[in-house]
Amino acid sequence: MSTPSHWFEAGTDKGPGGWDLIAEPGAFGRLWHVFMTARVAIAAVLLSLQAVIYVLGNITHGWSIGICVAYLCATLSVRLWARPRPPGSTFDAQWVLTIGVDVVTFSMLNVLQSSGINYTPLFALPVLLSSILGPILLAFGTAASVTLLLLADAWSSSLQQAGDASARFLQAGLSGSGFFLVALLANHLALRLAREEQSAKRSQSAARMQTQVNELVIEALADGVLVVDINGIVRSANPASRRLLTAGESSRTAPFILATESAWQPLAELTHRTFSAQLPQEAEVSLEYPDSPPRRLHVRTRLAASQNGTHESLCVMFLEDLREMEARVRTEKMAAMGRMSAAVAHEIRNPLAAISQANALLEEDLQDPAHRQLTAMVSQNAQRLARIVDEVLNISRAQAQLPLTETTTLALDETVQKIAADWATQTAASNRLGIAVGSGNAVVCFEPEHLRRLMINLLDNALRYATASPRAIEVSTQFVPAGQAFLSVWSDGQPLEQTVQTHLFEPFFSSESRSSGLGLYICRELCERYGALIGYQRVQRAGIDGNEFFVMFKPTAQASSTRSPSFATMPT
Repeated sequence: MSTPSHWFEAGTDKGPGGWDLIAEPGAFGRLWHVFMTARVAIAAVLLSLQAVIYVLGNITHGWSIGICVAYLCATLSVRLWARPRPPGSTFDAQWVLTIGVDVVTFSMLNVLQSSGINYTPLFALPVLLSSILGPILLAFGTAASVTLLLLADAWSSSLQQAGDASARFLQAGLSGSGFFLVALLANHLALRLAREEQSAKRSQSAARMQTQVNELVIEALADGVLVVDINGIVRSANPASRRLLTAGESSRTAPFILATESAWQPLAELTHRTFSAQLPQEAEVSLEYPDSPPRRLHVRTRLAASQNGTHESLCVMFLEDLREMEARVRTEKMAAMGRMSAAVAHEIRNPLAAISQANALLEEDLQDPAHRQLTAMVSQNAQRLARIVDEVLNISRAQAQLPLTETTTLALDETVQKIAADWATQTAASNRLGIAVGSGNAVVCFEPEHLRRLMINLLDNALRYATASPRAIEVSTQFVPAGQAFLSVWSDGQPLEQTVQTHLFEPFFSSESRSSGLGLYICRELCERYGALIGYQRVQRAGIDGNEFFVMFKPTAQASSTRSPSFATMPT
């Protein structure tokens, strides 16, 4: 692994001592600044001490003061302009700028021995610096260098001064051994600190990632989630909860107080009960707004209590719109009812066919008009039952079929004219039907037989409620600005009630007791299969209000190329 040559470079690798090679103020950065500040402080103390000794006249030359001045300048330069970076595994330029400068300076002061001051304890600073901020090799190297310098100084002193040389060598050896021991212990503690810092960073990163995942999950939840403290202040609220709590276009962002809105009082009371009982609560509440209908919610609370009492407890509240719950229940019931109806229809079909066939054979032998009238009633009701069975089975077939590709296309105007003419002939309603095609013979994605079934259902529905006036029913096609073909079946019947409009395309819903309520539902299923849109609106035709069921077909390349400019707007 390559190591930096000095601390004035940037890097992103891991140093040999276990520290990240970054200039960020982590544990290494803080230790580095402490050591550099300590070096400046020691240099200032040494300079002050030398100056005092010089003033008192105990120094015969100024070499000590000059060394201390140079040392202070060097430490200040490193402290002010260098960037914290772990030193390399060898005595490189970093060693020269810091550890080497310390060792050389303290050695020179120790050699000069101004006023008999012993500078040996100062060698602990470079040993600690190399041990804590560098690898063990650099720490032992520094301790060895200091030990050799002390032994060399003891040997030099024994040559210049008579006395017990063994005591000097013993003192130097003991000091060197102590420095080796300090280097080993300090490096071990530094490595442990580096490992703990890396573990803390990994744990913090994992916790931050988990927090982001939790926030994403909560943000995407369809149910509302509120986090409320004991004072009734909402600390956090996801988008679903903000939508459920507000009426109209207004929206509240956390933090806010539940008690500030009168409509939220049931939620505030439920939160208070949760904290008082220290137990989860569940209830159905109604939020009463002044200018909006009440909103019914199913609310569940859970208490997030602190285990050791160091943090305050929080109440997590889950909100679910009861209307959506009821809609899901209705959908499940409808699905179950559809499956059951299909099974019953299969069972009814064979006996019904036998009844119809027996009734036809019986009618051939009857001459009495009263008896023939009874067989006609049986035939009429048998046909009605057969239509209901076919509608139920058509639902199952439409749901079981896979979506078709766009290769199944037809010419809209031509197909609509043919289907409408056939229907008018079969129902004897030619004088009440008007046909106006204007889509420029657009090509749409639809199966011809399915379009026939769709139009027959819409036309039968229009005939049921239309008046006897000429052109009381009108079938038209045209283009709308979005480049889509538009089919309309209009009749001059009375407007539908709002409750009826809400459930128009639901299965088994009808405003008539003799209808199965499956016609419009089959129409919607067929349109969704081909990517078309079916809807209802109340519009005027020739000054007469009427009911219009329209189909917006999925755009195709052929339809865009055949667009007719004479029909530029959708009828309103």
